[in-house]
Amino acid sequence: MNWITNYVRPKINSFFGRRDMPENLWVKDPETGEMVFHKELEENQWVIPSSGYHMKISGKERLKAFFDNGEYTLLENPKAPVDPLKFRDEKRYTDRLKDYRAKTGLEDAVLSATGTIEGLPIVATVQDFAFMGGSLGMAAGEAIVKAFETAIAQKRPLVLFSASGGARMQEGILSLMQLARTTVAVDRLKEANLPYIVVLTNPTTGGVTASYAMLGDVHVAEPGAVIGFAGARVIEQTIREKLPEGFQRSEYLMEHGMVDMVVSRLELKETISRLLKILLKEKATAAKIVETDKQVSAEA
Repeated sequence: MNWITNYVRPKINSFFGRRDMPENLWVKDPETGEMVFHKELEENQWVIPSSGYHMKISGKERLKAFFDNGEYTLLENPKAPVDPLKFRDEKRYTDRLKDYRAKTGLEDAVLSATGTIEGLPIVATVQDFAFMGGSLGMAAGEAIVKAFETAIAQKRPLVLFSASGGARMQEGILSLMQLARTTVAVDRLKEANLPYIVVLTNPTTGGVTASYAMLGDVHVAEPGAVIGFAGARVIEQTIREKLPEGFQRSEYLMEHGMVDMVVSRLELKETISRLLKILLKEKATAAKIVETDKQVSAEA
């Protein structure tokens, strides 16, 4: 028997007992270092009140804050092949998926739902960065395509919140094929004369930026979001030049015409509702003009 177990007396608990304190009661602002109470942050949609810094938010929390009264109906994601390439690096891809599903409670990186914002029926799609960096694989691609198909079938506008590191390397070329598939889905929505608004959140990079995230009727970005294809360090090494300050940030991209507007998360719902009502009116007017032209041509 170990001598420690014989001679070291066990600690005696205090009269009141030890209280288990929950972790992460306070959250540190990455910009200012200020400590903010997590409940206050949660109530403010994870936007730090003093600095306005936008922290990452889960897909379910975003949908709850975005839809009227926090009410929405989740769309069931289509089934997709799991680990089609039998990929393995430090661990099996299937094991990685199990781990992320256990941590996030999600099947994959994309959530889609139907509901209303300020009374306007819409379809919303959200990428959750917590699930493998929001990477785009076959399951995520299927979920995005289904969201577009639902919007077309129900004649609703679609709002997409992008948050991704790009294509999912564990699925190789099959992941890259989702760029083309989602692009076709965007075209079909536009052929149906329905608005498509993209909200670019931090970060939106890689193949996602090269496809559906940059094909909206209007591109809205959250403040300070990193948006681009290749990383800044890769670009600097390629062109061997120092990039401008704030390069690939929302504000820089708006100044250079790549983003239409930068809007705080706290004002997104009202802003997008207003945009959709304008777009729906304009598209309805354009459709009437086209129909009138067809009738005139037929009569002639």
